[in-house]
Amino acid sequence: MTPTQKLVRETEEKMKRTLEASKRDFAQVRTGRASPSLVEGLFVDYYNTPTPLKQLATISAPETTMIAIHPWDPTAIVEIEKAILKSDIGITPNNDGKIIRLNIPSLTQERRDELIKVTKKMAEDGRVSVRTVRRDANEHAKKIEKDGLITEDEMHKALDDIQKLTDKYIAEIDKALREKDEEIAAF
Repeated sequence: MTPTQKLVRETEEKMKRTLEASKRDFAQVRTGRASPSLVEGLFVDYYNTPTPLKQLATISAPETTMIAIHPWDPTAIVEIEKAILKSDIGITPNNDGKIIRLNIPSLTQERRDELIKVTKKMAEDGRVSVRTVRRDANEHAKKIEKDGLITEDEMHKALDDIQKLTDKYIAEIDKALREKDEEIAAF
């Protein structure tokens, strides 16, 4: 594998991770429909150790407007409730001693507009990350050309390939944003 092929492959991997991170961020935005991904990423202070909620409980959406959290350790209920209240999802948990229920209220138009602004900012953060990966890869390509490891033509081809990857992943982020905004507007 040539140095440019290796560089392009590594660049694509980094951009793919950025896209996945953006999609995870979008999944945590509340849409009015119950989705376990809304709370899976919350960290709970479990015996003084920040632990992801999905490692402490079974999370399900038995109805379109409710999320049920069934902790494996009933003593963790209080800490799970605290984590939910500290998060910015804006839902008050209810528990019966065994299960925590989150009732998802329908969204007002004002709240939908706020959420769309939030998703647009998340998408822009993702695009900036992709461009940062591109910049670093371009600098690396120029450096290895300067060091004599590749020819100038190989460097230009690598820069073209990196730009194509950038365009592809920014388009993917934009597509994920459109889908999330449609989902928010639908409820």
